[in-house]
Amino acid sequence: MTGEGTDALSALLQSDDELRQLATKHKELEDRLSELSHKSYLSEPEQVEEMTIKKRKLQLKDRMEDIVRRLRGQQDAQAVTA
Repeated sequence: MTGEGTDALSALLQSDDELRQLATKHKELEDRLSELSHKSYLSEPEQVEEMTIKKRKLQLKDRMEDIVRRLRGQQDAQAVTA
């Protein structure tokens, strides 16, 4: 992502509580997934956890993208009316 895109995302994260919470949860899941990936062997419950985490991360990412699109649409609409 470009520096400008990163700045815009940072601004959105600061302005929207739900987006910030989703991003925090996504990061927590990413950290746990990283822990699991460093193991040489995963037990069956860990394998299930890994798959569950991957699915949940995708759900969170989709929701975050929906919010970003909505917020950017609102910003664009405000810019047009201003």
